[in-house]
Amino acid sequence: MRWDDFRRSSNVEDEREASAGGGFGMPGGAGGLGLGTIIILGLIGWALGIDPSVLINGAQILSGGGAPTQQTSQGPINSAQDSQTADFVAAVLGDTEDRWTEIFRASGRTYHPPKLVLFSGMIQGGCGLARSAMGPFYCPRDQQVYLDTSFFRDMQRKFGACSDDKACRFSEAYVIAHEVGHHVQDELGILPRVTQAQQAAASQAEANALQVRVELQADCLAGVWANRAQQKHKFLDPGDVDQALQTASAIGDDRLQRQTQGYVVPDAFTHGTSAQRKRWFMNGFNSGQISACNTMAADRL
Repeated sequence: MRWDDFRRSSNVEDEREASAGGGFGMPGGAGGLGLGTIIILGLIGWALGIDPSVLINGAQILSGGGAPTQQTSQGPINSAQDSQTADFVAAVLGDTEDRWTEIFRASGRTYHPPKLVLFSGMIQGGCGLARSAMGPFYCPRDQQVYLDTSFFRDMQRKFGACSDDKACRFSEAYVIAHEVGHHVQDELGILPRVTQAQQAAASQAEANALQVRVELQADCLAGVWANRAQQKHKFLDPGDVDQALQTASAIGDDRLQRQTQGYVVPDAFTHGTSAQRKRWFMNGFNSGQISACNTMAADRL
């Protein structure tokens, strides 16, 4: 992936040094909880308007993990690699701003870009306590994306989503574009409607099914951005899309559940299967159109 020509966004807030080493960490999972379980609990908390840390800490106690342990910083934040990562994030965010501004303008709308907060370990945000183990997420309450860049390292080491930093670049861009996709949903009024439907759902399984549709649509919208960015910059190298699809597969609910508990519970899905995530990303990438991303009305996900 070649990203030197991308405009750098001014909407990145780097809070990594301020947040590093503060609060409670869950190295390798909280008190024995798997990373996938923590991510799922975090998403359920977001969907239901509950502070995710309450669910995570409660599950930790039930699993016999006891109280959270103090996290220590894993090294200097201002290393050359961390600086390059911050530059990369600003570049990708800047291009999502430019492409979505163009798309919205073409339909007579105005796009209001989100802020992206870089943090390390944990940080207090509009949706409560953001922890690195929850993975990147979008908070509709303050319209900000929260990202601990250690997730990019986890993509290599824990998920096996890509082999090295260079190979991971477009996969990392896909992750950022997915979270920006949630902001696009917010701008279009989709997220508020889904939240209301989830609150009125008859069961947790029904609420989860709605969340799956939200997440798959964000995957598709990430594909729309990649299509438009490719038209503008010709930035993709051979294998980049395949690598992003491998990432989508690595963080599918079915794969995460098999890794963390050894079996799959479809009613507990919150993001969709590996195959679904790959298919909807490609829907957006092949079409470059928001209309190709109507997961809410799709009979087949």
